Amino acid sequence: EYSECTTEGREDGRLWCATTYDYERDKRWGFCETEEQANQRRQAQEAEDLYQKAIKIINGTSKKSQKKEEYSTLMKVAEMGHTKAMEKVAYAMLFGDYLKQQIPQAKEMFEKLVVEGSPKAQTALGFLYAAGLGVNSSQAKALVYYTFGALGGNLVAHMILGYRYWGGIGVPQSCESALTHYRLVANHVASDISLTGGSVVQRIRLLDEVENPGVATGMLEEDLIQYYQFLAEKGDVQAQVGLGQLHLHGGRGVEQNHERAFDYFNQAANAGNTHAMAFLGKMYSEGSEAVPQNNETALHYFKKAADLGNPVGQSGLGMAYLYGKGVPVNYDLALKYFQKAAEQGWVDGQLQLGTMYYNGIGVKRDYKQALKYFNLASQAGHILAFYNLAQMHATGTGVMRSCHTAVELFKNVCERGRWSERLMAAYSSFKEGDSDSAVVQYLLLAEQGYEVAQSNVAFILDQKEAKIFGVNETYPRALLHWNRAAAQGYTVARIKLGDYHFYGYGTDVDYETALIHYRLASEQQHSAQAMFNLGYMHEKGLGIKQDIHLAKRFYDMAAEASPDAQVPVFLALCKLGLVYSMQYLQELNVKELFSQIDLDQLLGPEWDLYLMTIIALLLGTVIAYRQRQHQALPRPMAPPRPPAEQPEPQAEQ
Repeated sequence: EYSECTTEGREDGRLWCATTYDYERDKRWGFCETEEQANQRRQAQEAEDLYQKAIKIINGTSKKSQKKEEYSTLMKVAEMGHTKAMEKVAYAMLFGDYLKQQIPQAKEMFEKLVVEGSPKAQTALGFLYAAGLGVNSSQAKALVYYTFGALGGNLVAHMILGYRYWGGIGVPQSCESALTHYRLVANHVASDISLTGGSVVQRIRLLDEVENPGVATGMLEEDLIQYYQFLAEKGDVQAQVGLGQLHLHGGRGVEQNHERAFDYFNQAANAGNTHAMAFLGKMYSEGSEAVPQNNETALHYFKKAADLGNPVGQSGLGMAYLYGKGVPVNYDLALKYFQKAAEQGWVDGQLQLGTMYYNGIGVKRDYKQALKYFNLASQAGHILAFYNLAQMHATGTGVMRSCHTAVELFKNVCERGRWSERLMAAYSSFKEGDSDSAVVQYLLLAEQGYEVAQSNVAFILDQKEAKIFGVNETYPRALLHWNRAAAQGYTVARIKLGDYHFYGYGTDVDYETALIHYRLASEQQHSAQAMFNLGYMHEKGLGIKQDIHLAKRFYDMAAEASPDAQVPVFLALCKLGLVYSMQYLQELNVKELFSQIDLDQLLGPEWDLYLMTIIALLLGTVIAYRQRQHQALPRPMAPPRPPAEQPEPQAEQ
């Protein structure tokens, strides 16, 4: 007894234990720790309790004021030496999340944490050196910190390294190394997400929003959400189901909220909507804090929906029979229900059919069928479909092995991880006018390989809205990120690269390089803007031999590629026609031409009288038209007289 350390019987909470085998007989004991160690342990426990309490409130509230308050608590906990609190506070200071953005202080905290071996801090320091934030940029140091962060198990570091090896950024390009890093991250993302397909990632381009303000970004305006809520309260079943799905998955500016999702689905299910019944079954099947997991209730809703021909219900029943949730395992019935759901185009049915054929569950293993159904499910954007396709291409199962295809698919899966929520946080910061916070958040996402983040960083720098970088730094940094976005196939970024080399932004004026970028955008993405620019460069002979015929050809191609280009193309062609005519007349030698023409022979001996008559008639027409216009003008009305003052009506007694 008391061979283990205990606090029993002590009011001061110090640990003690027996020092002999028989405490009851010998009554000999000793302290397990010194008084100083006991104080340290009590302090550490107090810090842990405060940290857990603060994190629970931060994760459970959407109120900014409450989150700011809890981050102040976390700062106090960080001062007590709590590692996780220090990580949270340092990242908050780096991004300006609920705390004032202070990059030098964040760097100091990361350096302290690195000494303690924190992988999160190692990744953050790698990012600071890569982006040159608060330190002189050093890709070598960045690579070292990223590598240590990845070895410590940090998934963001793995993702950054995956992108660097894929694009050959600071390291030799290696598809196999990229595949190793991306696959590891994708495994975690795939195991994290539920069968709902994961949360929706909003990829909003700031440039598109500015240039095409009328184009929908995928975000729902607050008043539109309120309108749907009003319809739902009035009993509109479609509005109830739509809001239920929005709250179930989150996205489009709506926070994930399972309680509200459950309420909306419940109302719609009571009104007889089969989709709502099926989604209620899904919620009971998966379980959450709002809805306790219950196979029997889930089965009840799935059966009800499936009997009415709903594909979501059929897929749910298939899952129940496949995994034996509330019913005995029956692969034949599972296959039957999945096929019914897949025939109606439901993504879960397609995915599960693919899984059954891939693993040979209840059917003969058939990789061609598996590939067919995974491809169908991937077209609807299901993460697990991308993941399974990536595994097939990585191992050469059922398809020719393709490292490049596997990396692209795994990258797609990785970009749907929980860190993608940072995209919306950065967008919100930008909308609130905090460009410095937005640019740092987008920079980290750009390091992870998000093309939309790369183009947004470049856009913010291009507009000179970020104050954390010097004036001389903005264009070279923007050029770097336009380059990375263009390498991932973003057409506008490719045109921007051409513009930067054409005008000499962040680099020397280089018409030949500009021409190469415009040509790539024209040939690969059929960009009307690039074709127009190529036409202009051929017209002026910039970076290429002047050729008016080729210029006209590119202008015509631009007009065909986009209706928006037709007006500028028309004006450019008018100008081109004028230039061509002038050149033609210069070549003909106009003076000699006129000296050879005898107007008396051509128009008769009295041609000058005819010309004067025509001019006089034209002049008379203009004068008559002006007089008629003058007569048609309405005369000014006399100013109205002020109305007679009337006594004000007295209030009724």
